[in-house]
Amino acid sequence: MNDGRAAADPVVEYLRLGLAFDRIEEGFVDAYTGDPALRAEAENAPRPDPADLARRARTLQSELPAGLPADRAEFVASHLTALECSARKFAGEDVGFVDEVEAYFDVRIEPGDEDRYRQAHAHMADALGVPGATGDQLRDAYAAYRRADEIPADQVGALINEFAGSLRETVRREFPLPDAETIEFEVVGDKPWSGFNYYLGDYQSKVAVNTDLPQYMSSLPGLIAHEAYPGHHTEHCRKEQGLVGSGQLEHTIFLVNTPQCLMAEGLADHALAAAMGTAWQEWAAEIYADFGLRFDVERARAVSTAAAGLIRVRQDAALALHDRGESADDVALFLQRWLLVAPDRARQMLRFLTSPLWRAYISTYVEGYALLGQWLDVAGPTGSARLSRFGRLLDEPLTPGVLRRELAL
Repeated sequence: MNDGRAAADPVVEYLRLGLAFDRIEEGFVDAYTGDPALRAEAENAPRPDPADLARRARTLQSELPAGLPADRAEFVASHLTALECSARKFAGEDVGFVDEVEAYFDVRIEPGDEDRYRQAHAHMADALGVPGATGDQLRDAYAAYRRADEIPADQVGALINEFAGSLRETVRREFPLPDAETIEFEVVGDKPWSGFNYYLGDYQSKVAVNTDLPQYMSSLPGLIAHEAYPGHHTEHCRKEQGLVGSGQLEHTIFLVNTPQCLMAEGLADHALAAAMGTAWQEWAAEIYADFGLRFDVERARAVSTAAAGLIRVRQDAALALHDRGESADDVALFLQRWLLVAPDRARQMLRFLTSPLWRAYISTYVEGYALLGQWLDVAGPTGSARLSRFGRLLDEPLTPGVLRRELAL
């Protein structure tokens, strides 16, 4: 690396470094909207040596702040920590899973409490009208609920557009977006995730919804809010307009397995409640009714509240796989037991948890939701103050470290 160039323009070197990772693992660069010459440079260069990328990350980090304001230097430094760990992993170094997650996302994870999962199951049994049910009886009741909640496949596309349009109108009143912003939705299959936002720059996104497994009335509104309004698409647009527009070019790149992922996923998982409030089920029921579908509002709310107690199960599954070395078959059974899902659903979850690129990513949802929820709760459970605080997540270059410091005040 040209050290003089790095000292003169650390952000450009950070972008060069990030773009180089896509040559090692395609998809590592989730989005890039910066100077196309830098991308062309990375694409035309020889495939980089991961060990060299790790050295470049350490060197660049050691030179910070290199003229950057303290907040920008902190943001870049935390992401260089993540990139340095990814490079060491790509180079074949054995990094413990818990340490890997901490380097990527700036959080320290630990196993969940199975007593809490049992309590969540008791709440789920009450919500499903089978109080005291456990094991197969509870799983069967949950399966029956999910079958009743399933959206006919031929209506999924139209409902996606309907929910997106309604959310867009609501969100734009509180968080204005450029007139040029648009989203193209597509239905896909054979993916390890349920939905994905491809941010294209210039306020344009493509959102893919995976229909390998059924879509459900209780979860589709949250999926659209997560990927679109006021989730990933809205955040990308606001930050492109505000941060990138003011010259903070480090926000022209979005890299997998970095702290910005934890912030983005936590934000997106709080997006539906931010847009529609905690009573979003009533709004959703009106839309479903227009399509001839009956959505049981009270049961959906009760099941959702119970399921919140199981949020750490998938992270526990990742720990079992990658920290304790348990078999995929045993982990699939663990997922079926606690999440009350069928074998095919558990196997779909395993695709994500065993993907070389995505194996640690589940922690962005678990820890991101918890940390951002705690931070949002400072402003109260509802109301304008909480909404304003959510707006800071959309507009500011916050990191897990910044949120923890603010919570400590």
